[in-house]
Amino acid sequence: MNQGRYTTRNARYWRDRPAVIFGDRTLSFGQLETRSNRLANALLGLGLKKGDRVAILAWNCPELIELECALYKAGLVKVALNARLSNQEALDSVNNAQASAFIVDPAHVEGAESILDALEGVRHRLVTGARDIGGWLSYERLLEAAADRNPDVPMQADDLAVLHFTSGSTGKLKAAMQTVGNRLASLRKVVMGRMRANPGEVLALAGPITHASGMFMQPFLFQGGTILLHDRFEPESFLASAARHRAAFSFMVPTMVNMLIAHPRLHQHDLSALRQISYGGAPMAPARIREAWEALGPKLSQGYGAGETTGGLVLLSALDHAEALSRHPERLLSCGRPFGESEVRLLGDDGQEAAAGEVGEITVSGPDVFAGYWREPELSAQALRGGRLHTGDLARMDDEGFLYVVDRKKDMIISGGFNIYPTEVEQALYQHPAVYEACVFGVPDKLWGETVKAMLVLKPGETATQADLIEHCRKHLADFKKPRSIELVAELPKNANGKLARKQLRDAHWADEERKVG
Repeated sequence: MNQGRYTTRNARYWRDRPAVIFGDRTLSFGQLETRSNRLANALLGLGLKKGDRVAILAWNCPELIELECALYKAGLVKVALNARLSNQEALDSVNNAQASAFIVDPAHVEGAESILDALEGVRHRLVTGARDIGGWLSYERLLEAAADRNPDVPMQADDLAVLHFTSGSTGKLKAAMQTVGNRLASLRKVVMGRMRANPGEVLALAGPITHASGMFMQPFLFQGGTILLHDRFEPESFLASAARHRAAFSFMVPTMVNMLIAHPRLHQHDLSALRQISYGGAPMAPARIREAWEALGPKLSQGYGAGETTGGLVLLSALDHAEALSRHPERLLSCGRPFGESEVRLLGDDGQEAAAGEVGEITVSGPDVFAGYWREPELSAQALRGGRLHTGDLARMDDEGFLYVVDRKKDMIISGGFNIYPTEVEQALYQHPAVYEACVFGVPDKLWGETVKAMLVLKPGETATQADLIEHCRKHLADFKKPRSIELVAELPKNANGKLARKQLRDAHWADEERKVG
């Protein structure tokens, strides 16, 4: 059974209940069923066949949810692109996916038209809404003309369902191939452990649902919940909307949590219905976790995962947070313990399992593990070895199974033969009361190979000198780990998913170096 059938079943169970709320627009489960059926039939009517790729470039909107439901029903493959991509990045992604159809929202028509001549395999292009735009098929007009019965194209567990373009730091375009079986395993993880909901409860999403936030949509709808969707994250409007619709759950990246707890009107909004804020996508400093816990209440739950693991497979639950805050403060550095069906092991460079407390590479086996990288057999072979996914993340595990991600292998700084993990330095900097955001990376040094540099944003109204901050680090870190230079900036760059763009900052310092460390 693929997830398209769940949409049909839900329409029988909860036909008139809201499935999606977007501004003043509400889509019931019955309407989601009808519209996704019509979209599935419209795409098949254009001549698309099972396994064909459909790319979509749009800001958060209900059509993204309709499309995912429709593609499951039609046996087509979703290629959801981040709305912040440049025109060239969008072109490269669509061509890489060999997409047969390209769907955009009206805001992306102009940019899409600038690359049309270079699109290689796209036979059909659609624009959401009913407006007629020359050369583009109207999404709404296609729906009006299509049959409203689920086509229910048969799907097997190993059939391709999604091409998930990762935001990895290598700079090389790559798409994780997620199968029907992977996506069902992801649904089971969320329902069993990550976000157990009751019918009618509301999930507020403001991050791009083309990426991590979107992994919660189908599992939440499966449970009869309502998706409260925002086109983008703005603290005041998000808080007002969450309060108005009595949101019970949300997913955020740490940057969003930081913005929320810093918002001066946070406590003027009634968030009493909110019982879980799940966060992930990047590390969150223990100091920030404590602040968020105090500001928002005992509602935090963290997950670790990636496109290659079809979402989170390690969980630090709200109960784990509470215990860490009261009795085990070191666990605030942990991303939790593996849950669900997949097995997580830490392996050393010799391929042997790391002992408790030792650093090894996170490897995974089980139904969450992706099928490889699209059209990248060498990258796939490098990632999938010995029946396991090798993530490239370094971590240690304590004797109770809590996992502590140390860093990406490629982000590790090697100075004078010592390994330094940027996140460890960042955690120390976050303990300084003036620090709002920190990004640490290695810069070239003729004597040591590379040394530690930090770029920081201070909290509004706070001041601190480089000397103050380095002295602060001296109290928390071994001497070889402390930053040799600190730069204060108004803001730090972030990638399209809201993560700090460490690679962008680091690469600027290595541009003229013959040898790139890492």
